[in-house]
Amino acid sequence: MRLTPTERDRLLIFTAAELARARRRRGVKLNVPEATALIADTVCEAARDGRRLAEAIEAGRGVLDADDVLPGVPDVVTTLQVEAVFEDGTRLCVIDDPFGQHGALGPDAPGAVLPGDGKGYDRAGPTLRLPVHNTATVPISVSSHFHFFEANPRLAFDRTAAYGARLAVPAGSTVRFDPGRTVLVELLPIGGARVAIGFAGLVDGPLDAPGARQAALAKARATGYLTAYQEQDQDQEQA
Repeated sequence: MRLTPTERDRLLIFTAAELARARRRRGVKLNVPEATALIADTVCEAARDGRRLAEAIEAGRGVLDADDVLPGVPDVVTTLQVEAVFEDGTRLCVIDDPFGQHGALGPDAPGAVLPGDGKGYDRAGPTLRLPVHNTATVPISVSSHFHFFEANPRLAFDRTAAYGARLAVPAGSTVRFDPGRTVLVELLPIGGARVAIGFAGLVDGPLDAPGARQAALAKARATGYLTAYQEQDQDQEQA
């Protein structure tokens, strides 16, 4: 059975979550990986059950409290992010305070967030604007830090131009593409080490390695991805 890296990651989360459930039933307090896997799996299963984004996040937030985990775990796991598959596409779920107020951090606790003043923050590079047409019969949502080149195969746009880029929207947010509609999106280069692991498995490595772009585009075409934008009759929408 051929699995994409994303599917393998999902199975790993499920396996770890099953271990966490078994230990919890025996009265064993969970450690960080176990608690993280159980919360993430709960969110993903709620999404697959047809629940909405907010409902799935609440399901994850309510599955554990501080009494279920080892001391210090709520001080370390203060925010959890997982991509879940909903009826209208994949969305990034951000679970703040996953133990329901039991893990409030003080400024000196391990893992405490110390906000800065925002100085010195710059975007990773110039932005690119592309029209994107949804040829599917269902809505498609793409989250902020998804490698846009590897977005849903039924989205028709210039994938060559979108290689190595993500949506220029706030972290954790999504852009929705309704069936048959065209949306004008703004993209910016992925920053950091520029390594794309997972997603749709079209790259799975350094984005700027020699031949990586050409190999990814060939794989996309071979697996049925739409790689070019065609003019549509309806008006474009601004993302």
